Parts: sequence; structure tokens; C-alpha cells
Amino acid sequence: MKLKNFENQEKEFLVLAEEYGVADNYLFVTTYEQYRTQIEILEKLKTAIDEDDILVEKEYVKGRKNLYTNPAVSEYNKTADSCHKTASTLMKIIKTLGVENANDTDPLMDMINE
Repeated sequence: MKLKNFENQEKEFLVLAEEYGVADNYLFVTTYEQYRTQIEILEKLKTAIDEDDILVEKEYVKGRKNLYTNPAVSEYNKTADSCHKTASTLMKIIKTLGVENANDTDPLMDMINE
């Protein structure tokens, strides 16, 4: 399930990239595409976890059953960690390669502090 809050933050993030003049920067665009892909993967993994539950049953050769953690949980955690790092990279790209905004406030800091 996609959160409305995420959609709003994504729009703000793109506006921020425009304000800093990096929305068309190759590094920003490719990193942002990676970020979006990671978000889509997270949504699919979350759906898989919700449908199959956190614990899944595995049957061994002799018919014995064992409960273990759904592999989607581990993949979700790895992808979430990678997604956070990508978001951090995007913010660094904006701040480092972007042109400072003429306003008195820093829109990147405003977004981070919300």
C-alpha cells in the first residue's frame, strides 16, 4: 500500500531538485530512478510479507515441518537500507551540485526538518 505522505514527500523532493537546478542532472536523474525502483521493490516485498506472513513453513524430506522467517523480510530490510542510502545520496547531489536558492531559508533543510 502506497502512503500518501510518501507521495507528497516525493513531489517536494522533485520540487527541491528543480529549485537547486539539478532536476536534469544525469547523476541526479539516474540516482532518482534507482530510488524509485527501490521503493517499488519495497512495496512488492511488503505485499508478499502481508500475504504470506512473517513466518513461513518449510517441509523437510522426512515430512517434518519447520517455521522460519519469510525470506521477503530479509530482502525488505536490505532494500530499505539501500533505499535510505540512495535517498541520502540524492540529498548530497542536490546540496553539492545544486545552485543555492535565493530565499533566506534552505528548502533542503526545511524538507529534512519536517
